[in-house]
Amino acid sequence: MNKMRAALYFGNRGFFPASLIAGAREEITRAVADAGYDYIIPDVDMTRYGAVETREEGWKYAKWLKEHEGEYNGVIICLPNFGDENGAMAALQDCGVPILIQAYPDEIGKMDFEHRRDAYCGKFSIADVFHQYGIPFTMLEPHVVHPSSKAFTQNLQDFAAICRVVNGMKRFSIGAIGARTTKFKTVRYDEITLQKYGITVETFDLSELIHKVQKMEDHSPKVVAKKEVLINYTDFSKVPENKINTLAKISVVVDEYIENYHLDCVTLRCWDEMHEILGVAPCVLLSELNDRGIVTSCEIDLCSAINMYSMHLASEQPTINLDWNNNYTDDPDKVILFHCGPVAQSLMMEKGTVTDHKMFAKGNPGCGWGSNEGRIKAFPMTYSNCKTENGKLTFYVGEGKFTEEPIEDGYFGCGGVAVIKNLQPKLVKLGQNGFRHHTAVGVGHMSKVLNEAFTYYLGYDVMSIE
Repeated sequence: MNKMRAALYFGNRGFFPASLIAGAREEITRAVADAGYDYIIPDVDMTRYGAVETREEGWKYAKWLKEHEGEYNGVIICLPNFGDENGAMAALQDCGVPILIQAYPDEIGKMDFEHRRDAYCGKFSIADVFHQYGIPFTMLEPHVVHPSSKAFTQNLQDFAAICRVVNGMKRFSIGAIGARTTKFKTVRYDEITLQKYGITVETFDLSELIHKVQKMEDHSPKVVAKKEVLINYTDFSKVPENKINTLAKISVVVDEYIENYHLDCVTLRCWDEMHEILGVAPCVLLSELNDRGIVTSCEIDLCSAINMYSMHLASEQPTINLDWNNNYTDDPDKVILFHCGPVAQSLMMEKGTVTDHKMFAKGNPGCGWGSNEGRIKAFPMTYSNCKTENGKLTFYVGEGKFTEEPIEDGYFGCGGVAVIKNLQPKLVKLGQNGFRHHTAVGVGHMSKVLNEAFTYYLGYDVMSIE
């Protein structure tokens, strides 16, 4: 269920007029549909006024939710008036999905007994009881908001992103193709800790991939089809035919792992064996996978893949795994973020060029075809990473932007100039707290969404870097 479908809940307190509920049922359904989302709603005659007040009505709503299990990925609590916390608790304590609490604003000139809502206060009441019962929920700004407002449309967009992250990360699988290279202890991780958070790691020996590639015929239908995809994806004009064949075969094998093991994302050992045995660098294959919507990180940085996956779920756009690589002039808030060539083509200024990986080719020219070189385009971005330590999964999340500032032609790989406010103290904090030399990057500002999903629903630790 990729598109958000919300189960709608309407709260009530008996001395408020029924007209407030009727108006809310009409306005909320229209707002959700106009924002491009789906909903399910109980029949108006299931409870008094089609809302929930008492425990008995709450139990009816809980039964209705159970009957529709799997048909919704979030619940929106609409408070046209104060709303009763007991009915809400009975209805939603076992719902198992994110909950957004929306409360109607009062209007000056309509503060008499027939029109005053008091939802401003009632929202606190339900939040308090949910907190007491350990029911996770979401409150977004502003505290009260009318369904027809632009602010509520933004709330719906943020809540949909939270639902995607939470529901997508409750349980998911990462394929680790190859072992961590001995030279990179920085990318170590603890599988048992990850499993406690519902993250399953499926491991594959790189020798198996190499064996499958070496056995595969150049003219097999899958290889021929994959070559066409790759050649149309970016500029392969400089790449020898035999190297394109090898890259296509690797891509076919990785696709088979993804399909056969139902992998949600992948991390790959991209050196040294790839260039020493197969004579290629798989950077462009990771680029294509990320553009295809399959999150893939390089250098067996599995933790970066977790962050990339979270941001892909939130933004529904490709993500990147990059090095904190170079200063840019003497501006303390600017940094060149870089990797050899796994950046999704859609996040680059223009079509990349597949080259012989300059780091590998330095000692053995022709062994590293597959680095997709270019420059990262300008966009607002979120950067994040995580670590497993002492049985905990700990994240940081920050925001910045890529600029259009140039990096000279001689700069190898695919990089971009990023601006991050107060970058220097943040780098110190990341280094002192054992975070890696990579950071995952996603399109758009997602700190609010990720912090909400990580902290309130998924139980991750989040370290503030502000």
